[in-house]
Amino acid sequence: MAHLSEMQAKVSVTADANKKHLPDKQDHKASLDSMLGGLEQELQDLGIATVPKGHCASCQKPIAGKVIHALGQSWHPEHFICTHCKEEIGSSPFFERSGLAYCSNDYHHLFSPRCAYCAAPIMDKVLTAMNQTWHPEHFFCSHCGEVFGAEGFHEKDNKPYCRKDFLAMFSPKCGGCNRPVLENYLSAMNTVWHPECFVCGDCFCSFSSGSFFELDGRPFCELHYHHRQGTLCHGCGQPITGRCISAMGHKFHPEHFVCAFCLTQLSKGIFREQNNKTYCQLCFNKLFSQ
Repeated sequence: MAHLSEMQAKVSVTADANKKHLPDKQDHKASLDSMLGGLEQELQDLGIATVPKGHCASCQKPIAGKVIHALGQSWHPEHFICTHCKEEIGSSPFFERSGLAYCSNDYHHLFSPRCAYCAAPIMDKVLTAMNQTWHPEHFFCSHCGEVFGAEGFHEKDNKPYCRKDFLAMFSPKCGGCNRPVLENYLSAMNTVWHPECFVCGDCFCSFSSGSFFELDGRPFCELHYHHRQGTLCHGCGQPITGRCISAMGHKFHPEHFVCAFCLTQLSKGIFREQNNKTYCQLCFNKLFSQ
């Protein structure tokens, strides 16, 4: 005990002597190392064994107090620092890369994938799509802004779209209803149609024969096409596709241009008119001559 008191006195004297001047950092470090070395030697002289906790991987000196075990080595807490910013890591979480330690902020800034939308590091869940990485909440429809659900997304010009907006914006439109054509369709008149929309523009009947007539960009059955063109026979009401006779503001099949009384075909287009009806000369004389 006397030896221990004597050693404490020496340490006290040394400390008092150090108060007489303010050394620079290097002198202080050398003095501290000398004091620790002397203290270790004095303890050994007193028969008190000093067992170091290892040697610091940074300064290579023995560790007598707190110790950090990381990367398979031991460190003074103040020497276990971030490789990039040099700030003390201590007991805080850290990341290892190529045998070096990084604080959380620097590791994510230097090595984490970045979001294609906000360009910030992705620190948690990462979504990979279109050969890029995204924060899950930042991968949304380029048109409506909704995050994609189970139905996934469609890509156009390197932009993602939900199914609804993609079909509305980029799918071919039906020539009849102007809604997107998704499945079965007909191609006619340089556009596409839902089968149920490709009908006559007047009677809305489908073209069972497969043939139709086009007028002003719309399809028509034969009857209504000729009706709009003014080429229906005034006698039978059917389309005129060959020779015709024009009379009294109407058109007729030649065989249907007949006398209203005797029903004889009016040859050579010679007729008499009475009350918007046609008559041959003989019947006209019988019926209307005084």
